[in-house]
Amino acid sequence: MVLPSQLNVSSSTTQDSDPVWARLRREAEKAACAEPLLAGYLHDNILRHQCLKAAVSYFLASKLASPFLGPVSLRDVFYESLAASADLLDAVRRDLSAVVERDPAARSLVQPFLYFKGFHALQAYRIAHFLWTQERQPLALYLQNRISEAFDVDIHPAASIGKGILIDHGTSVVIGETAVVGDDVSMLHEVTLGGTGKEVGDRHPKVGKGVLIGAGAKILGNIKIGEGAKIAAGSVVLKEVPPHTTVAGVPAKVVGKPKSDEPGLQMDQDVEAD
Repeated sequence: MVLPSQLNVSSSTTQDSDPVWARLRREAEKAACAEPLLAGYLHDNILRHQCLKAAVSYFLASKLASPFLGPVSLRDVFYESLAASADLLDAVRRDLSAVVERDPAARSLVQPFLYFKGFHALQAYRIAHFLWTQERQPLALYLQNRISEAFDVDIHPAASIGKGILIDHGTSVVIGETAVVGDDVSMLHEVTLGGTGKEVGDRHPKVGKGVLIGAGAKILGNIKIGEGAKIAAGSVVLKEVPPHTTVAGVPAKVVGKPKSDEPGLQMDQDVEAD
């Protein structure tokens, strides 16, 4: 196992091969100059690291450490996971870029990396999911609990979540064990992808690519949400949603069609009526 402390890679080489990491470092340097009081914080969490996986591992470990599992041990587990899976690290990059592209509150990569708990919870889930697939389920479940305590986001490590995901705000998001979420999905706070409470086995929603799920929406049961659909805020969805349709209400009903093929990328919360 190669740990962050054992790396012998120049920062310039690493930056050249990873444009997201290069941009993150540039923005951190600019932020440190603009606010000297945060220079030490920015250095500790971004600038002193030699690559994105080292910075992510260090930052998440500092957030999720407990008296029972300290930050050094967690950092090593996180780094080992990211180093073992290029796909996992690619997901981190795509999620980070998705926040800046879709959230007007994010004016730099530094902001979601350091301050947005929806992003933090999602990256920690990704590592827990990797551990789950490596037959380390007890540790994955321990991390699920710590993620819920630290970020108020509860994602079962067995759930399958694609890349380019935005969890805006993050508070009270719940994603169940057999849920599947496609690429380029956006969801806001208090979204639930849950079961009906009476099913066993495969019992959670399957959300297609490019879907937008509004704040407070509840999607319950092993139902399919088609690609490019829009779920209005506060809706309770109990039946399948066809691709490229907008549903709203309790229970949710089809009310129109999104203006774009992938509303998850546009973040347009309007409900279009037929």
